[in-house]
Parts: sequence; structure tokens; C-alpha cells
Amino acid sequence: MTQVAIVGCGKIADQHVHAIRRIPGSRVVAVCDREPLMAAQLAERFLIDGRYHDVAEMLRAVKPDAVHITTPPQSHFDLARQCVEAGSHVYLEKPFTVTAAETEQLLSLAERTKVIVAAGHNCQFTPEMLRMRRLVQDGYLGGEPIHVESYWSYDLGDTSYVGPLLANRTHWVRKLPGQLLHNIISHGIARLAEFLSDEIVELNASIHQSAQLQRLGGGEVMDELRVMMRDAAGLTASFSFSTQMKPGPNCLRVYGPVNSLIVDLTSGSVIKSPGKGHKSYLTFIRPQLHLAREHLSSAIGNFTAILRRRLYQDAGMRELIERFHHSVTSGGPPPLPYREILLTSRILDRIFEQYPQKAT
Repeated sequence: MTQVAIVGCGKIADQHVHAIRRIPGSRVVAVCDREPLMAAQLAERFLIDGRYHDVAEMLRAVKPDAVHITTPPQSHFDLARQCVEAGSHVYLEKPFTVTAAETEQLLSLAERTKVIVAAGHNCQFTPEMLRMRRLVQDGYLGGEPIHVESYWSYDLGDTSYVGPLLANRTHWVRKLPGQLLHNIISHGIARLAEFLSDEIVELNASIHQSAQLQRLGGGEVMDELRVMMRDAAGLTASFSFSTQMKPGPNCLRVYGPVNSLIVDLTSGSVIKSPGKGHKSYLTFIRPQLHLAREHLSSAIGNFTAILRRRLYQDAGMRELIERFHHSVTSGGPPPLPYREILLTSRILDRIFEQYPQKAT
């Protein structure tokens, strides 16, 4: 049985508890929040016995096998280090840490102490992303990727999050180097880190504030981002984040020398895109029929998975957490390579070095 503790009892903690309860052999035994009322409320909602407001006390009393940290990112490094030094494996919600220097220190500590750490990049483990990865490994692209595109979005209409952020200049999100962008884009960047080599030789970011956010009184907060990058091997990649594009994109495109793949995380589909063209009037008919067949196949697959209870909201989180807990019990490799976690942090650093210096 994997004994799990959760540090940080806000909204995201509920998702962790639900996901953990779907995993055989895992159990939440304690929750902790510096605000005792938050810990008490989470514990009462899910009938969890242990409730604490001090992490050190919880680690001594419970000695959990794994700790899930769901606090604001400014506290991630110190809390994770404390847990690792106590011998507990750690799952850190995104963004992993605030800076790449913190990420590097934490990963080095984990390797020295033989403790496993995982980043909360659960969108890397949705059913469609797992299928994409199998197709790439099976050689569908016809060689190494040539170009990768990642798209991510957020709806400013969600006032439960944006309202307090805009109203409070001391809100923890506004204290991040990349503010709103910093708290959201890790998922989209992690997709690119999977394919990019460690040496990024070129990275240019365009960051600005939308007219809608200006009308909402956005202050210095930016909500539109476009990034172009190239690694030492010549692979190019682009990333786009927007609060304005509708419908909001959440997808990945992987272009190979022979064929390409499109992953749509909103619809849970993987579309195979063959590179071979046609020199007749079939070029106006056959590609559309191919796309229709691909979309229909995805729809049937998703419908079947729903009926079998294999597809549901937060399926990626459950998959990632299960793999993390399996690594804890088996001593196997972490679910996300440390190379990708560190590269994601380094790319974020370079993006936010170009963040506009707008007066508050």
C-alpha cells in the first residue's frame, strides 16, 4: 500500500484525491495546509484521518511513502526539498519550481538520495498523448521529427480565477516571473521538451496583453504569447498561448520527413496525416475522406472507452499518478525523465527573460 500525503488543500487537491482513489494500492493518509481550516475541510470531505498545518510535523508523524505538493509554486522548492530529505518521494504540481536553478538543485538532490520526484505534467499522459507516442516510436513519422507545434489556451471568462488575480496586486500568481503565463503554460512547453534536445540555440518570444485583458484592468499581466525556438540538432518548435483564440486550442502537431501527427487534447483525438500527395483530382477528395475516417475512428474509440469507464476527466492525472506510485513501489524510473523536467524549466526561464517590463 502506497501511503500518500497531500500538502496544499486548495481546489487542485480534490482532483488528486479523486485520482488516487482510482489507483489500487494507494491511499491518502494525511493532508497538510498552513491554514488549519483548509486541511480540516479537505480531510472531512474525503474522510481522511491525518490533518496537519506543519509539514515537518506531518513527515515525522506519518512518514508517507509519497507526498503530493499542490501549493503555489513559490513554495515548491523548499517543501519538496524538505520531503526528499525526509525520504518521501514527491509529486510536484506545475510549474515544477519557479526557476531552472531550483529545478536543477532539486533533481540533483533526488538523484543523490535515491528519491523519485515527478512533475505534474498530467497532459503528457492523456490517452491521445500515449497513442501519439506509440505511433512515433513505431516509426509513423518516417524518421526524426522536423518541426513541432504546441498550442495552449485559457478562457478569461473564468472569473473565479482571473477576478481575484486582477483585483489583488499581491496575488501569488502576480509575483511569478511570468505571472499568469508562468502558472499556466508548463503543460504546453513540456510537450516540446519531449522532442527537443537539451541545447536550445535560438528562442524568441513575443509577449503582449490582449485588448480584453486591458478592459478588465489587467495592469502588468500579459496573456498572449508566441515562441519560436530551434535546438542544436536543427529541430524547430513553436508554442502559442492565447486567451483570445476561439475555440481555445489545446493541441500538438508533430511533423516528420514522411508523415505527420495532430493531437487534439480537447476532443481526445489523434489524426494521422500522410505526406504523400496526389497528382489528379483525387487531391480534392481523398484527403477529406481520410480526415473523415480518422475523426470517425477517434470518435468510436472515445465512445467505447467511455462505456468501459477508461476515459473520463483527469484521465491523464490518474495515469501519471499511477505511474509515479508504481515507480515508488517498484524502484523503477520516474514517469517523466528528469531531462524533460529540467529542459521545460530552462525554456520557461528563457521565455520570461523576455517578459515586458511594464510599470505596475
